[in-house]
Parts: sequence; C-alpha cells; structure tokens
Amino acid sequence: MSHVTYTIVERDGGWAYKAGDVFSETFRTRQAAQAAAERAAQEQRAPGESVPIEFEDSAGRWHEEDESGDDRPDAQVKD
Repeated sequence: MSHVTYTIVERDGGWAYKAGDVFSETFRTRQAAQAAAERAAQEQRAPGESVPIEFEDSAGRWHEEDESGDDRPDAQVKD
C-alpha cells in the first residue's frame, strides 16, 4: 500500500499543505490549511468504482485490466 503524508507549512504569507513537493493553495490561517489537508486525506482514502482501464507498457504493448477502485493509499496529516 502506498502512503501520502500532508504537511502544514507557511507559504506566500499564509499557510498551505503539501504532499511531497506539491503545495496546495494558500490559506489565511493555519487552521484552514489543517482542515483542508484533513479533507484531502479523507478523500484519498475513499474507495472509487471498479472500472476497466487500458495502458501501454514501456515496450509499446497495450494491456487491458480491471481496476478495482479499492487500492487507496494510506493518508495522514502531519503537523
């Protein structure tokens, strides 16, 4: 299982959350950034629908498979 950690940081005169090197929009307060990060983490954990997908591998071959929609990352917010 993959893992996503959202970290609350100061940014552009306000607060944001980030995952890896990617930042959210800037919020006026730390509390607003924290709440947005909690919502994002919750959405990451929510399962999706099972759907068929197609993809091309590095050798140029196409594959079809069913994506179950329940392969969700573990997500957390770190202060």
